[in-house]
Amino acid sequence: MSDVSTEQEKRCGFIAIVGRPNVGKSTLLNYLLEQKISITSRKPQTTRHRVTGIRSEGDTQFIFVDTPGLHKADHKALNRAMNATVLEVLKDVDVVLFMVDRLTFNEEDQMVLDALASIKKPVLLLINKIDLLEQRERLLPHMDRLSKKRDFAEIIPLTVLGGHNLDTVLATVRPHLPASPFLFPEDQVTDRSSRFLAAELIREKITRQLGDELPYEAMVEIERFEINKNSVHIHGLILVEKAGQKQIIIGKDGERLKSIGKAARLDMETAFDRKVMLHLWVKVKSGWADDERALQSLN
Repeated sequence: MSDVSTEQEKRCGFIAIVGRPNVGKSTLLNYLLEQKISITSRKPQTTRHRVTGIRSEGDTQFIFVDTPGLHKADHKALNRAMNATVLEVLKDVDVVLFMVDRLTFNEEDQMVLDALASIKKPVLLLINKIDLLEQRERLLPHMDRLSKKRDFAEIIPLTVLGGHNLDTVLATVRPHLPASPFLFPEDQVTDRSSRFLAAELIREKITRQLGDELPYEAMVEIERFEINKNSVHIHGLILVEKAGQKQIIIGKDGERLKSIGKAARLDMETAFDRKVMLHLWVKVKSGWADDERALQSLN
């Protein structure tokens, strides 16, 4: 068989992962890719950027786009930019994965569904965290109610953290992808730079370690990213809006900042497969989350 016919048998396409904040979208992406490229936290609004993850399996290349959760409140420029990102992504994908959490379908879920109203591409509804259901018999009636809200291509109950039914997701998505040669090398897992991933890992540790102590207005800029033969030297600047937030991140005698740096460094060493020398600073930059122009750097 010729190389040309082999290329024609391949499938390759873009899949958007959408849903309200904190339903497990970034965790799903990381599990499908079998490694971390999108930050996760129990805190909503941790995903700000479109993150493209790539999984090449046999004759199929799945290109996943993780998105921020759609937000009802858009009075801040940050939230407006995140909502605009989601809507822009939906225009250019081949399949949409719409995630909800167990038996909950609230106003924010409905807002996401409304945003999908004009999308003619297949939409798969993923019901996450079914392992946490105390009354499993309520699942089928819930699925039936949701099926009446839209003609979903498939409704799939799953447990992302346990890996339950993830193979079903991939098998269901595959036939909906167009016949196409692969757009990325088979060993590539993301189109994001190492510098970007470093910033995201630092931000993940901030949100995980500080929880409700710190509002969402914390941004990370990588001021230096230098790769040597056996190591990576990274200088990261953490921007916050208030002096009090700076002190929270630094902690007593700098212990909190050291803890954030250590956790981020260990993940970076796994991701970059070499020793990482990480240096962090914290700076107050009032109003950055309301600055539309500054937010251009988030896209």
